[in-house]
Amino acid sequence: MPLSILLNGYKGRMGQAILVASHGVGVDIARRLDTGDALDASAFAGVKVAVDFSSHEATAPLVRLAAAQKIPVVVGTTGHTPAERKEITALAKKIPIVWAGNYSVGVTLLNFLVQRAASILNSGYNVEILEMHHRDKKDAPSGTAEKLLEIVREARKLSTDSVVHGRHGLVGARPVDQIGVHALRGGDVVGDHTVIFAGNGERLELTHKASSRAIFASGALLAVQWVVQRPPGLYGMDDVLGLADTKLKIKK
Repeated sequence: MPLSILLNGYKGRMGQAILVASHGVGVDIARRLDTGDALDASAFAGVKVAVDFSSHEATAPLVRLAAAQKIPVVVGTTGHTPAERKEITALAKKIPIVWAGNYSVGVTLLNFLVQRAASILNSGYNVEILEMHHRDKKDAPSGTAEKLLEIVREARKLSTDSVVHGRHGLVGARPVDQIGVHALRGGDVVGDHTVIFAGNGERLELTHKASSRAIFASGALLAVQWVVQRPPGLYGMDDVLGLADTKLKIKK
């Protein structure tokens, strides 16, 4: 029997991609909500998982209601405020939540590789993060770029003060521990992300380029099927793919 889900934000780009990808993969979009539609407990009747690809202000109310119904949630919306993030994170104590800014399997592996590179390469390798998306994307940097930034900061034990978003004017020499983040917008670009480790005499670039939203939709549906049997907690795509517990042993 197909797994019945509620899809919040079905009219958006990702919502439409999920509708297409759900055919033939054992998932039934039983309930469809557009961003801004009224939401109450009745929307969860017969639903096994709620999926949110709406707007940042709509996520917490949906997760709040899902938690009251003990229904797992998969969140792909980005651009949340600190207060919204705090509430959603707290609700993960009641239900399992998969929360990712990017559901691509390739991007999940990019995150994995960036963490390894940032851990191995010392501060002599300057880090710059570059992302590009279509002209209509509302938030910047992207959720994926924010995740990559978080990964680098944690690997190098750097504070938020180390981050600079773009550069302009006479900014002086680049500090050793600075992380540059740059957001480009234009055309119909689905999503490009590059993390650059620039050292003396060499440069390592880790890049992922998406040419279709179908990859994100397929990954989100993979998360939907994975989260059903999980205990309460906050999960990412690395958990879905079994990468979360993979540790790199570095010889000193």
